[in-house]
Formats: sequence, C-alpha cells, structure tokens
Amino acid sequence: MSATTAPAPSELLRRIGALAAPTMLMSLLQAAAQLFETWLAARQGTAALAGWAVVLPFALLLQQMSAGAMGGGVVSAIARALGGRRDAEASALVVHAVLIATAAALVFAIALAGFPRSILGAIAGEAAAVAAAPYAIWLFGAGALPAWLANTLASVLRGGGRHGLAARVMAGVWIAIPAISWLLAEPAGLGLTGIGIAFALVFWVASLIMAMVVLRGGAGFVPDRRARISGALFKRILSVGLVACLLASIANLTTIMVTIQIASHGAAAVAAYGISARLEFLMIPLAFGIGSALTALVGRAVGAGDWATARRIAWAGGLLALAVAGGVGAFVGLQPALVAGAFTRDPEVAAIATRAIAIIGPALGGFGLGMALYFASMGAGRMRWPVAAALSRIGLAVGLGWVLGVPLGFGLEGHFLGVALGITAYGLVTAAAVRPGVWPGKS
Repeated sequence: MSATTAPAPSELLRRIGALAAPTMLMSLLQAAAQLFETWLAARQGTAALAGWAVVLPFALLLQQMSAGAMGGGVVSAIARALGGRRDAEASALVVHAVLIATAAALVFAIALAGFPRSILGAIAGEAAAVAAAPYAIWLFGAGALPAWLANTLASVLRGGGRHGLAARVMAGVWIAIPAISWLLAEPAGLGLTGIGIAFALVFWVASLIMAMVVLRGGAGFVPDRRARISGALFKRILSVGLVACLLASIANLTTIMVTIQIASHGAAAVAAYGISARLEFLMIPLAFGIGSALTALVGRAVGAGDWATARRIAWAGGLLALAVAGGVGAFVGLQPALVAGAFTRDPEVAAIATRAIAIIGPALGGFGLGMALYFASMGAGRMRWPVAAALSRIGLAVGLGWVLGVPLGFGLEGHFLGVALGITAYGLVTAAAVRPGVWPGKS
C-alpha cells in the first residue's frame, strides 16, 4: 500500500472494526467478569473487599503486561515482520515470546505468592494483607504462568491478524471464571481464596488450548520450535514490550500510591477507591479491543514503510475509543450513586465511592483515547511520548492529589480530583505524539 493511495476514513474504520470486533466482544466479557468479581468480593465482607482492592493493581498489572504491554510487543514484532514479508522471522519470534513470558511469570509468582503479607501490608495495612494473602498465593503462585502463556500466545495470533481466533479462546476464559469463582467462593465456602483458585484453573486450561492452536498454524504460520535463540529477536519484542511494561507498572504504581495516601482515611476509603479504580481499569479491556487492532494494523503499515497510513489508522481508532470510553464515563459520572450501590451494600463505602466516581468518571474518555493511541504507538515502535504521558499522569494523580487533599484541605475529594486530572493529561500527551514530526521520528 502506498501513501499516495491513502484509504478513506470509512475504509480505515472498517479495517479496525473487522479486527477489533471479536476482541471487543472478548473484552466486554472480561469487563463483565471483572465487575462480577468486584461484586463477589464485596459479598465476602468489607475486610475481604479491602483485601481484594489491595491485590487489584497487581492482578491488573499481570493482565496488562502479559496481554497488552509485552503482548503488544509480541503483536508489534510479528506484525512488522509479516508486513516486511519476513515470514521466517515471525515464526522464530514465537519461541522468544514464550521464553519472555515464562521469565516474567516467575517474577510475579516469587514476589506476590512468596511475600504477599509483606508487600500488601506495606500498602494497605496488616488487616487487608491478612485477608488478601491466601487469595494472592493462588492467584499468582498457581495462576501467573498460565496467564502469561495464554495471553502471549493470543498475542502471537493477533500479530498474524487472527484476532477472531484469539478472541474465541479468551472469551471462554472470561465466561468460565465468574461461574467457577462463585462456586468456589460461596457454595464451597472458600471466600476470596476461591476466586484465586478459579483464576488459576481456568488459565491453565486456556494456555494448553492456546498452545495447540498456535502450534497448528493458527497465526497463519507454523512456529519454528527449533529456532536459534537470537538477541536481535528478543530485542524486536523487548524494545517495545519492556517500555510498555514500564508504562503499565507506572499506571498501577499510580493506583498503589493513591491507595497508600487514601489508607489514612480508613478501610472503607480503600474499599471505595478500589471500586472507582475498577471502573477506570474497565476502560483498559474496552480500549484493548480497539488497541489490539491498532497495534497489528499500524505495525503492518510501518513494516511496509507507509507512515502516513499508520498515522491515519491510529487517529481513526483513537477517536473511536474516545467515543466509547467517553460514553461510559458520562453515564457513571451522572449516576455515581447507582454505580456505587451496584458494588457494595456498606453505606459508608458506597458514600465514598459515589464521591470518587462523580469526580473520576467524566475523565474516562481521555483515558480511552490515551490507551488506544498507546497501543498504536506500540505498533509504530514509538514509545517516548507514551512514557511522558505516564509520568504526567502519576505526577498529577499522586503529587497534585496530595497537595489538594492534604495541604489545601480538600481531603478525599482532592485525591480524586488529582486522579481525574492525571487521566486527562495521559490522554492529551499521548495524542500529541501521533503527528509527522514524531511518526516516523526517532523511537
């Protein structure tokens, strides 16, 4: 495709929609499963909800790194190889991606299953850590490896343009997890621990199925299982994936640091912020449906040297994500009490969550825009501006939020406003990068 025959906006949206639709459906199932998990954790009591809330940033970090961040590096590397007609390179990249996934999973398992009370207690106090520790041991000790493998192999499929196939397998995951979580948490009487066991069980099955699909050529090529280990091929993935993982870490560190600041207001405030943070992170799977398409399509265009089309694809998808996330944000911002009441029966938690959602909800549109263009930047291999966007976000959410909440005396509302301004800045700074001076500027 040449830059002189640029496709019309309607054609770009059609291409994005064709790849995004199955992933979007899978993402909606994931969002529904995560909403159900919030409700189920709340049914176990305020202590369990606080324990679940303190594990939440780490659980989301695992998903974001494996599916969106390092997964995006895998999609980008394979898409660029296929766009440049380097099929042998794409086949060899699969082994390298699996090795990266295994190493990353071990880091999660050792840290969060080995030392849950120390890590979680430092964030939210001893009571929340005690409630969270058994859940974290199962979630990360038994579930980190299969989750990383399943999401990495799904990224291989997306890199080959087989988004629908990847979505079908992962949709089964998010359909099964809520049912099994409920069975183990309530009829079996395992509470929060049962939710962690369900996650591990389902992802082990998913990883085995995904391995069979990829090995049989589901991505459009058969992986080279005997490929020589190459530093250059690791670099193809890690040059994007490591930066993306850093950004995911900063995003979750933002939530963790805000949680630490809010912890001085008590367990009810921590639980309430967990609800509002869940709404924010629900935009990630929604944006991922569009973003995964952007990573593959932008990567193919960049691999073929067509930067003008890459920019047009990015903006078409970014504006679509802005519309979707903005619609959700408008609804929750206008109906904060309704949304808060859906997650908790504790009146104190519901009251604080209502205040948080009313302030943070309207900013979700900018978050959707930023997330979509972040995925597009991975496809382009241009990650400097997304790093600046993430730093802007943490600076406003944590730094300005503290200034508003403590010295200026706005209390919890000050922290919530800092979070909202950080999200807005994230979207604006990421969007500022998608222009000719940066794409194809130096990475």
